[in-house]
This record gives sequence, C-alpha cells and structure tokens, in this order.
Amino acid sequence: MDISIRSRELELMDAPDLGRKELRGALLDINRCNLWLGGVAVTKKAVAQLIKNHPKKSYTILDVGCGDGFMLRHLAEGLKTEGIRIDFVGVDINATILDIAEQESQNFANITYRNLDVLTASDLECDILICTLMLHHLEETQIPRFLKRFTEMAKVGVVINDLERSSTAHFLFKAFSFFFLNSPVAKNDGLVSIRRGFRKYELERWAITMIGYSHSIQWKLAFRYLWIIQPG
Repeated sequence: MDISIRSRELELMDAPDLGRKELRGALLDINRCNLWLGGVAVTKKAVAQLIKNHPKKSYTILDVGCGDGFMLRHLAEGLKTEGIRIDFVGVDINATILDIAEQESQNFANITYRNLDVLTASDLECDILICTLMLHHLEETQIPRFLKRFTEMAKVGVVINDLERSSTAHFLFKAFSFFFLNSPVAKNDGLVSIRRGFRKYELERWAITMIGYSHSIQWKLAFRYLWIIQPG
C-alpha cells in the first residue's frame, strides 16, 4: 500500500449517525490500544516534565479532542502532587462522546468538559494543552489554524501525540487488531488513522512557520510522534 501521501478518508467514528453503542465499543478498543501501546505513558511523561520545568502552585490542563476523557482520567490519577492543584478541562465537538466522558468521570471532581470548537471559543486558556490522536483528523489546510490557536491558549506548552504514517505500522496494527480488538469501527478507524498520520518532515514543515516557539519532535515506540511546543 502506498502511504507516501496522507489519506483523506473519513473515519467511521466521525460520522454523525454512528450509534452510541458502536461509539462506546470503539472507544473501549481505542483506549485499550493507547494504554497497551504506550500512548498514555508518552503524554503523561511529557506533561509531568513540563510541570517540573515550570513550577507553579496550580495548573489548568486542556485536552483538545478529548473523546471520552480517558487520557484526562489517567493524568488526573498519575499527576497527583502534594501542594499542587491541577484542573483538567476536556473539549470536544461531539456532544454524545462528551456525555460518555461525563458519565465515566463522575468520580473526578477536577475534570470538566465543554462542547465547543476551540477555533471559535474566546474564553479558553490553559497552562498546558494536550492533543492526543486528534491532529490526524484534520485536513492540511486546517492544521496551521489549530496550531496557532493551541499556542495562543497555552501559557507553558503544547503536547501533541499522534501517529506516524508507516506501512510497517499499518501491517502490524492489522495483525494486532485481529487478535485484540472487538469493535469493527475501531479496526477500520485504526488503519485509516495510520493512513492519515504524519511523517516527521511534515511536522517540521509546520514547526518552522511558528515564529517565537521552540519545538521538540521525537519518534516514540508504537509508531507515534511526540511534539512539544513551548514559547521562546
């Protein structure tokens, strides 16, 4: 399969008529993949490092495209530090998925959710912004606008965790999903996500246009990139 160019296929989860049962089943599988294949750990470690490097008494962490809040719940459990308050805010444009997120996060008093578009919301700001497996949903022309908005909102830094577009990753995920995933939606969308993923030079191409920010783009295990953007 030729994946030298990013696919423009739409994922089944992005369909407005996807049923709640199918959506929940796909989310369970996707969350399992992110946990088992290291995606959660990559983001958590990056956020913890930003907190360590920029000590404060309180932080707001904003998750753009938060889905069912799986990442926020793991951060809320893993970043507990005595004397430091952390508020977590999840943002998504899918009202159904946010309803699931709120149900799953009832025991987390420091997690809230908002159904809005970050490009048009004027009252959003945070210390650290995270974007996990959301950027690949966007078209080429949309990405610079979102990156600009991310840096406007985040005072400390932006943590982007997304997939590498790789034929090897595509092959291995197909085998992994056969044995470990149950949802047909997740099996389909995982492959589409890889085809919509990125090569490092594409991320670097966007990075060099962002004047006044430092960038770290690192390849991580399980075929993903960690991109950290900070002012200065």
